[in-house]
Amino acid sequence: MLRTPSLDGLRFAFGTLTVLPVKVTRWDRDAARGGMLCAPLAGLAVGAAAAGAGLLLLVLGAGSLLAAVATAAAPAVLTRGLHLDGLADTADGLGSGKPAEDALRIMKQSDIGPFGVLTLLFTLLAQVAALAQAYDGSWARGALAAVVSATAARLALTTAARTGVPAARPEGLGAAVAGVVPAGGALAAAAAVTLAGAAAGAYLGPYDALRTALAVVCAAAAAELLLRHCVRRFGGVTGDVFGGVAETAATTALVVLVLG
Repeated sequence: MLRTPSLDGLRFAFGTLTVLPVKVTRWDRDAARGGMLCAPLAGLAVGAAAAGAGLLLLVLGAGSLLAAVATAAAPAVLTRGLHLDGLADTADGLGSGKPAEDALRIMKQSDIGPFGVLTLLFTLLAQVAALAQAYDGSWARGALAAVVSATAARLALTTAARTGVPAARPEGLGAAVAGVVPAGGALAAAAAVTLAGAAAGAYLGPYDALRTALAVVCAAAAAELLLRHCVRRFGGVTGDVFGGVAETAATTALVVLVLG
């Protein structure tokens, strides 16, 4: 039976970006393009599950801090820690100060160095602290933060996979998705996620609508800064860099959502 490109894209997105039992049946560039365009939808599902974990603990009588820990842990579980691992490896590569070839070799090693450990520690602390503050505001704000941050993180994957961003290596997931998304498609995805975030925030009030849209924009900007630095430093993107930009976007969105 002939599969539509949209279905192949959804399979690619959920099959590669989550642990959900979705079989990826095509690995060609067309499927990768659809998958990267559908990445925010995978983020929406991950964010909803994360919000559900936090809200469940709140219903059972837990405090906002424990709910925040569960909310931050859920995306890690649902991605097998793939993005966090990528963030740590990217930090080790950037922090090494070595030429691109040596830095890429460091990133490919299975162990995590001091830069990676510190980056993971402070990133997770920031995420938990921001989520706890959001839950202190209201259950709805905590849930919204979980969904928006996870979706913004996967939007960063879409924009990082746009045309013109080269792969640093000829193999790996990074090479499979590098440059597959047309620039117009990446821009349209960013606009759609920003508008959807604003609409979701509007249920809490006009200020929350503006702040939620700003969180998505700031998340995309922070991810773009890291992406450009990695392209200059490594000569392109890798799977680790994709993980790094996703976690950077997620953390930035959470911080912006609890400011002001």
